[in-house]
Amino acid sequence: MRHSLSNFVALLATACLASTAVSAQTVTVAVAANFLATSKILAHQFEQESHDKVLLSAGSTGKLYAQIRHGAPYDVFLAADKRRPKLLESEGVALKGSRFTYAIGRLALWSPKSGLVDTAGAVLRGSSIQKLAIANPKTAPYGAAAQQVLQKMYVWQQYSGRIVRGEDVGQTWQFVSTGNADAGFIALAQITLANGNRRSGSLWLVPQQMYTPIEQQAVTLKRAQGNAAAHAFTAFLRSKQARAEISRQGYALP
Repeated sequence: MRHSLSNFVALLATACLASTAVSAQTVTVAVAANFLATSKILAHQFEQESHDKVLLSAGSTGKLYAQIRHGAPYDVFLAADKRRPKLLESEGVALKGSRFTYAIGRLALWSPKSGLVDTAGAVLRGSSIQKLAIANPKTAPYGAAAQQVLQKMYVWQQYSGRIVRGEDVGQTWQFVSTGNADAGFIALAQITLANGNRRSGSLWLVPQQMYTPIEQQAVTLKRAQGNAAAHAFTAFLRSKQARAEISRQGYALP
């Protein structure tokens, strides 16, 4: 009797696991490089609650947009601007009505060197920064914002021969953190640690009026129309739990 009962329990457990495996789905997410670290935290939280799987692929917003236009198999696009998601919607590649703002990016000039960057950004008018890293303005919204700041300060030409250009803001961060650039324009979230504190070094949080607001939008792509996990993930991004985490990681909320 005991043997039969243990066999029944084992079969029941196997059936439950099989049922979970069948019902669980995967959502593939194209995510702007600035939001990768935060999206990893959010993806883990979502997976714990839903048992679905989130696959992340990061890059510059412009590059990911081009990949999606050429048929890359993504379900959700977390861009660093609102222009590309809006284009995908108007082009019929994304589901109409699925677009929303999940975060407002904050631009920062950062150096791992203590005392190099002052809190007003005046260092940009001097000669202390020999190599300045920015993301490609053509494909990365944070790079475009950085260019706007330099132009507003009338120092864009001054740095024409001193800019180290990253493919995206993730590569820009690497240039600065490894010492290949003295300082760089990155997302504030990139120097925010998991506990909400910021990395050591020196920082200028660029005033919002110096660049076009970095309104980061999400959109669900048409190929995910029947993917319940994709819809659940974007709904999770709008939840109180997710918004609190996004704020803690250095973003403003819409």
